[in-house]
Amino acid sequence: MTSPAAGLTASNGGIFRLSREWIAAQLARMAPPQPDARHIAALPAGARITHAAVLVPLIHRGDEVYVLLTQRTAHLNDHPSQISFPGGRVESSDRDRAETALREAEEEIGLARHRVDLIGNLPVYEIPSGFRISPVVGWIEPPFELKLDPFEVAEAFEVPLAFFLDPANHQRRAYHFEGRDRDYIAIPYHGRYIWGATAGMLFSLYWQLHGAHAEPSELLPP
Repeated sequence: MTSPAAGLTASNGGIFRLSREWIAAQLARMAPPQPDARHIAALPAGARITHAAVLVPLIHRGDEVYVLLTQRTAHLNDHPSQISFPGGRVESSDRDRAETALREAEEEIGLARHRVDLIGNLPVYEIPSGFRISPVVGWIEPPFELKLDPFEVAEAFEVPLAFFLDPANHQRRAYHFEGRDRDYIAIPYHGRYIWGATAGMLFSLYWQLHGAHAEPSELLPP
């Protein structure tokens, strides 16, 4: 399932260009359930839920598509130093989850919302800390400018989307939390450790785009 050439991906027996139209079409379809969802920690009934949304920014540069990610600052109370998508808690003034994602992206990295073309959504992602996250996928054509909020964001960087679409780069890991072992996905990239909810949502993006057509042996090597 590795991308065979710049800006191309293999899916369902064919080769497809990673275009805005193709990605939007894949996001709009109903993907089958993931065959192994141990990394998804559904919140129990009655749990206290904090609603949030993130922007999954896809940047089109020449023949390639890149995913924009951020490194959180070390002093934050929630998920310090972790790699994440721009996003945050839903405010009462937000019209919908897309509004939350765009507002937070403006606040955190200075990405003007008029530069973002919303092309779809990923499944809601829940984490043990009580957050219910709605990932909103946006397509961005350069040029654009970023202005990072130094309190929240230490760095912003890009990773080729093709890297996340190669199942050989997905790892399954486990950690002990609140008296139990919990599974998570990790996707290391050039010295950066992408894991937890961010990696889980990236796996959802992979699955939505073409993971449903992968052979069982290709899915999440142990």
